[in-house]
Amino acid sequence: MTKKSFLLSAALLLAVAAVAQGNGTAGITEATSMVSSYFDPATKLIYAIGAVVGLIGGVKVYGKFSSGDPDTSKTAASWFGACIFLIVAATILRSFFL
Repeated sequence: MTKKSFLLSAALLLAVAAVAQGNGTAGITEATSMVSSYFDPATKLIYAIGAVVGLIGGVKVYGKFSSGDPDTSKTAASWFGACIFLIVAATILRSFFL
């Protein structure tokens, strides 16, 4: 009798576990849609940060150029590279994950 009751309880537990795992794909689909919904606002935020960094860098380069600093080209190149990196990084992340 104990062997039959053990097999019956094991079969019942397996059936409950199989029913509980049926909605796993719905949860994964919902999580994917939630994460992908954040990419559009995050991309716009990165573009806005890039614009602010670009304006600040432009003012710095103009200040150095106006004062006759010989290091102006290095500052301008690093400023330009930072702006390009932010734009490219946002675009690549968006296309990679969506």
